[in-house]
Amino acid sequence: MTLKQYGQELVYKGIHPFIKLLIKMGVTPNLITMIGLGLNFLAAIVFIYGAELGDRSDHSYVGWAGAIILLAGLFDMIDGRLARLGNMANPFGALFDSVIDRYSEMIMFLGIIYYLISHDYFLSSLFTFIAMIGSVMVSYTRARAEGLGVNCSVGLMQRPERILIIGISAILCGLFSAQYSGDFRYTIPDLPVPLFETITIFTLPITVLAVMANITALRRLNHSRKELMAREN
Repeated sequence: MTLKQYGQELVYKGIHPFIKLLIKMGVTPNLITMIGLGLNFLAAIVFIYGAELGDRSDHSYVGWAGAIILLAGLFDMIDGRLARLGNMANPFGALFDSVIDRYSEMIMFLGIIYYLISHDYFLSSLFTFIAMIGSVMVSYTRARAEGLGVNCSVGLMQRPERILIIGISAILCGLFSAQYSGDFRYTIPDLPVPLFETITIFTLPITVLAVMANITALRRLNHSRKELMAREN
């Protein structure tokens, strides 16, 4: 069992009693999916609120938004598990979940980009936009390949990993800012931007995500090409 699978099993065991309660209450997976969407809306609102009313040295909004993003990610795990354990799984439910997940992720990225641009973190906002593109393409490439009958789950930076990276890094940024300094900077003479500052705790992981997500999308494209060519031979 991989570390990812082990972690998922631990989370599933933890939420199992809650899922049983939801089944007894007659809660549907689609409702849980919509709650996750609402939470991502809330996270985006917190980012936008922080962009308009906060300043560059106050990263509390980033931390709170990160906590909401992780909570939304938990609901994303609950809906699929609820559908399976409650015998409510169906093709439309799977499609609905996938579509709403894309909306949720784009709304989350919108909030992050708005926050970064408003506080003049232009380069970080650019990498966040690239991360958004990679996130969409990772999911789209798999969906399109599987529509052609190709199993295409290769690579890193699937949705759970993306949510964990963004949520945890946002919380750590908020905690560091509150505990130490929101104005911390490490600069090198003649370098136009700081080598490291408080917001880097949040934006550096997103930059890594931007690179890795797009690499994953290309890997999946190449994997699908090989599988489809092998099928023709």
